[in-house]
Amino acid sequence: MSFDFQAILPELFVFTVASIVLVVDLYLPAERRGISYGLSLVALAGGAMLAAAGFGGQPEITLNGMFIDDAFADLVKAAVCLVTLVVFVYSRDYAAQRGFYQGEYFVLGLYSVVGMMVIASANNMLVLYMGLELMSLCLYALVAFQRDSSLATEAAMKYFVLGALGSGMLLYGMSILYGLTGTLDIGALREAVAKQSPDNLALVLGLVFVLVSLAFKLGTVPFHMWVPDVYHGAPTSSTMLVGAAPKIAGLAMIIRLLVGGLEDLHLLWRDMLIVLSVLSIGIGNLIAIAQVNFKRMLAYSAISHMGFMLLGVLAGTTNGYSSALFYSLVYAVSSMGAFGMIVLLSRAGFEADLLDDLTGLNRRHPWYAFLLLLLMVSMAGVPPTIGFFAKLSVIQAVVEADLVWLAVLAVLFAVVGAFYYLRVIKIMYFDAPVEEPRPVEAAAGLRFVISTNACAMVLLLPFIGPIQEVCIRAIESLAR
Repeated sequence: MSFDFQAILPELFVFTVASIVLVVDLYLPAERRGISYGLSLVALAGGAMLAAAGFGGQPEITLNGMFIDDAFADLVKAAVCLVTLVVFVYSRDYAAQRGFYQGEYFVLGLYSVVGMMVIASANNMLVLYMGLELMSLCLYALVAFQRDSSLATEAAMKYFVLGALGSGMLLYGMSILYGLTGTLDIGALREAVAKQSPDNLALVLGLVFVLVSLAFKLGTVPFHMWVPDVYHGAPTSSTMLVGAAPKIAGLAMIIRLLVGGLEDLHLLWRDMLIVLSVLSIGIGNLIAIAQVNFKRMLAYSAISHMGFMLLGVLAGTTNGYSSALFYSLVYAVSSMGAFGMIVLLSRAGFEADLLDDLTGLNRRHPWYAFLLLLLMVSMAGVPPTIGFFAKLSVIQAVVEADLVWLAVLAVLFAVVGAFYYLRVIKIMYFDAPVEEPRPVEAAAGLRFVISTNACAMVLLLPFIGPIQEVCIRAIESLAR
């Protein structure tokens, strides 16, 4: 047995500080909630630094073979912590205006981060499932945190029921794989699967259930029905968290299960992912065109982006996996910025979640209109933004895998999807406001963060090469 607790130091640190926040917050008066907020930021910053410190080291399997610490896990953990930290900064004033600026809000967010970190390092199917459930249960509660909102309650119920269905399918698929191979260890699973015939119907059935569950968690078509309702109904601060960090964790779960354990079945799951990807990119982009609610539009946009991310995975190469990882990181930053703009323009009693709320934004606040323009063109994949290079990388991976027709289809749907992003720009710059302009009541800190977030779509261009190199090193560290 090996129990090297240094390998799990990032998880231990975040979990310990989250537990401290949970206890300390009980004794804090309402006017001193900032202490819980500050401790939460310390937890996430510390977790990111501890994870980054281990990047580049030799892969290590510990905790009796259940936990793996490699460069891939370190990168995912650091990214998840940093993304959640920025989400918390966005959420502070928004939560205070709506009456849920409480320690429990930050504790749930921190515990969900611990779940994502466990997923990133899982070397056992049960450990992966435990991380998934820790993440999911906290997110269900965060979606319902605005208890007086019927929309939030309805969204949380849909999220919970369909999330439980997805988790049940994952357990059923894992049980089939366990029955066939006699192991829950992901490394041993790969060795056992390699000895099985690809025509084994039971093995294919187990793979199907696992893939359906992964599709549920990512929100890809046809398992996307919860995404628009959850994005729309949840408080925007919770929507921001659901739409950013868990996408990176979802990719980590795919990499651990499909690449780490079931890569010998690549030809089988590649065809299934092709169907999921094409449907997600096509339907997500087409339905987004008809939306009048900005959050719902971003929800269908997220569905299409998950389809693009799957393009890299289904390529089945190191470049493909690294491009999917790069895509998930870029999407998380873009998504935060888009929802951050809604938070910035909202105020107590008013939620700026309709496209009409952006009408004439350039006349009222030209700087914010420019920031949202940068975010929209990056999400659309228009050069010269980092979003363009993210799309280009996954499409190149598909072409290298001799799936040119799929790359062409993805590009065509990306052109279709550009319509609704450009519509947002048209509304901001060319439509006259139909009512008296609303003032922006945002703190200086929030204004700085949204400015930095949006400008990163262009300012990160000189660093694309190093970032992609980091993603390649992370994938190469996988024990395959």
